[in-house]
Amino acid sequence: MSRIAGAAENEDLIVPVQALHADSSLAAFRNALAASELQARKAFDNGTDIVELIEGRAAVIDHVLQLAWRRFNLHDSNFDLVAVGGYGRGELHPHSDIDFLVLLPDDPTAHDDIAAFVTFLWDLGLEAGHSVRTIADCARESRADITVATALMESRLLSGDGELHAVMRKAVGPGQVWPTPAFFEAKLAEQRARHKRYDDTAYKLEPNVKGSPGGLRDIQMIGWVAKRHFGAQTYRELVDHGFLTAQEHQRLRQGRNFLWQLRFALHVLTGRREDRLLFDHQARIANMLGYRNADNNLAVEQLMQRYYRTIMELALLNEMLLQLFREAILLDPQAPVTPVHPQFQVRNDYLETVGDDVFVTHPQAMLEVFGLLQQHPELHGLSASAIRLLRANIDIIDEHFRNDPHHQHLFMGILRAPRFVTHVLRRMNAYGVLGRYLPAFGDIVGRMQYDLFHAYTVDAHTLFVLRNLRRFARSEPDPDYPQCAEIMQSLPQPEIAYLAALFHDIAKGRGGDHSELGAVDAEAFCLTHGLGRYEARLVAWLVRNHLVLSVTAQKKDIDDPRVIHDFATEVGDERHLNFLYVLTVADVTGTDPKLWNSWKASLFHKLYLLTRQALRRGLENPIDKDTLIGERQQQARALLHERGVSTTVIDQIWERFAESYFLRHSGEEIAWHTQTIAGRPADSHTSLVALQATGTLGGTSIFVYSPPETQTFAISTAVLEELGLNILDARVSKTETGDSLDTFRVSELHGEPIDDAARLDDICTRLGTALGHRTRQPAVTRRAPRRVRMFNTTTELDFNTDTYNRRTIMELTAADRPGLLSRIGRVFTELGIEIETAKITTVGERAEDVFYITGSDGNALDQERCQQLHDELTAALGTL
Repeated sequence: MSRIAGAAENEDLIVPVQALHADSSLAAFRNALAASELQARKAFDNGTDIVELIEGRAAVIDHVLQLAWRRFNLHDSNFDLVAVGGYGRGELHPHSDIDFLVLLPDDPTAHDDIAAFVTFLWDLGLEAGHSVRTIADCARESRADITVATALMESRLLSGDGELHAVMRKAVGPGQVWPTPAFFEAKLAEQRARHKRYDDTAYKLEPNVKGSPGGLRDIQMIGWVAKRHFGAQTYRELVDHGFLTAQEHQRLRQGRNFLWQLRFALHVLTGRREDRLLFDHQARIANMLGYRNADNNLAVEQLMQRYYRTIMELALLNEMLLQLFREAILLDPQAPVTPVHPQFQVRNDYLETVGDDVFVTHPQAMLEVFGLLQQHPELHGLSASAIRLLRANIDIIDEHFRNDPHHQHLFMGILRAPRFVTHVLRRMNAYGVLGRYLPAFGDIVGRMQYDLFHAYTVDAHTLFVLRNLRRFARSEPDPDYPQCAEIMQSLPQPEIAYLAALFHDIAKGRGGDHSELGAVDAEAFCLTHGLGRYEARLVAWLVRNHLVLSVTAQKKDIDDPRVIHDFATEVGDERHLNFLYVLTVADVTGTDPKLWNSWKASLFHKLYLLTRQALRRGLENPIDKDTLIGERQQQARALLHERGVSTTVIDQIWERFAESYFLRHSGEEIAWHTQTIAGRPADSHTSLVALQATGTLGGTSIFVYSPPETQTFAISTAVLEELGLNILDARVSKTETGDSLDTFRVSELHGEPIDDAARLDDICTRLGTALGHRTRQPAVTRRAPRRVRMFNTTTELDFNTDTYNRRTIMELTAADRPGLLSRIGRVFTELGIEIETAKITTVGERAEDVFYITGSDGNALDQERCQQLHDELTAALGTL
């Protein structure tokens, strides 16, 4: 809708082009436009009202096009020059498309002059999008394409007597094409399709300020329908029609103006049309708009929290207003009413209040309305009037409301309902009710973390975690998470897991340990909401320890029986383990769907099974390593005998293997390695490479058996990284003769299994060739992805001694770059460091890897060697 605010054009922007005349040189036109753009940038930096800048840019282009029109003597023609689309609304950003229509009579002439006019605009560097049509053309194209009809509906005369324009407006009006009901349905379908392209969420790491849900297109959608139905030219007119309140109109304007600021900044920053808030731009725009870093809250995080909260508000206004339009345009206002509750009734399949004072006279209705939506899934949702009343009375939810036992009972009823828990909690969040009832939750609404690990805002992530738990709890089998579904459905009080999900990240941004702070909040909430002390403490324990299982599985050596015993001791019993396991899987998959893969699933489940086994044996009776080695050897022997490998051959191969080898590998892996070595010619002294899909373990296993002096880890990781593979795990053992047994578990870069035979052959060939050189490490030339390059991660190293296993545990945090592991391997080789196991974890833009290492003597490193290794690695990784 054009010139909503009625703001005066910024005179400083138009002054440079006012000095032009029709026959000014091309250079003069270019210089005037450049001066106007420079003035706009200065005005933006000085905080000029964004409406003045947007409308001022349109006024500048109006003047230029009118002069150019006159330059080619088109002002004397019987044509109309018409602005359409966003330009027709009088809204232009620095690099927006300039869409216009040349409207012709039925017998047009002077097409050459029109072509010269358009060419001149292109020569000026303007992004001119044009069409040349008759009125009949416009009517025909509008009938065929709703986007054409929409653009012409927003047309504005630039030059000409306007007679053609006036006739065209009538020819494409609702009386001729796209009657209001059909127009509304088509635009609604268009919006749904657009939202789907953005995964129906506004909470993307790199959102699109124009197209994402809650973005500028959603605001324009309101304007298009209002213009079609009411003929309204401004949003203010919707207040007069009773479709917007004055407060809603103000929120709409404020939200739109903020998004305009972001889009204007994107155009200025990139020097082109750009609507995506990429990581490349977010921090710089935060600085441009005056945000500054504060304790526990970066400037960019403040900017993005405002963005997410703004689009949440705009998405709600979009939903409410479109529902109002639906009721006015499509639905029967005389439809029968069905009572479903003393305070609520159903009309046209929407839940509405029986009166405007329902929430004032019956405060509990603020929660009852959501319980009714759970009980009546056939309903489409709340009526627009009910949403408006709910929002208008949101302040009813105060400390007194939250402390009312009846209200607490209602909230727990929503959480314990058999169906639609997540769906309703999302509505409660969208309408602002959840953040009012749980003020700590309100603090994390729209809060983002400026990294590549967390794909969603904290509130959106929390509700995704809850959704995942609900998915596990459904009675129908879940093929993606069969173990989680089985465990979740065995839990007697699933709401314990739901409460832990609600509180696990609720303290983010406060400073301190969010797990500890959230646990305090969770226990207090549970005790006031009717849970027993044991259940309250269990929820608090889950919140406090929600990261422990993930960290243990991904960063500790879970093949070490002592690690399993320590973890089992921390968990205590199977009930705690079961709740922690389903919460952890739901948390990881709710952080970013791309984080979850078959390897991670197998790793978590392996830890779960080993811990359950330890708990059932009894913590006072832990399994010892000799028993564990015996079990694995027995399993491997059975498999090898089935495959025709004799006991003699097995014993000959195994007598060279160290005891630690059998602790690091499963019986199935031991059998595979042994069979592979048994098939090797006895006189061969070259490296042996074998690949195997790991089935239930996820990923693909690569086994490398190489002779002494081969820099196996450094060379292998260089080849694998150059091939674009994701290295998940590495385990290294030495035989008594110095041969190296290296096992790598890998996947494609985004977690997919390697299932292409040619790809597998290429990996095997390139590894074999590279390892044949023994000490010459191939280069890694692959670049890090754009997103990763935007972050500067400081290399951090921490060393601890594992006295029992006589080894050093080195924890590394560094920028995740191609070539990282191969450089680490080269430094290890140069310093005579032996790797036992490497746990490779990528956390967004960071590599968080753990290496279990020894010196060449097989013992842990002393302090001096640790310092030397620290210095060498810091220097080597600093140049990546």
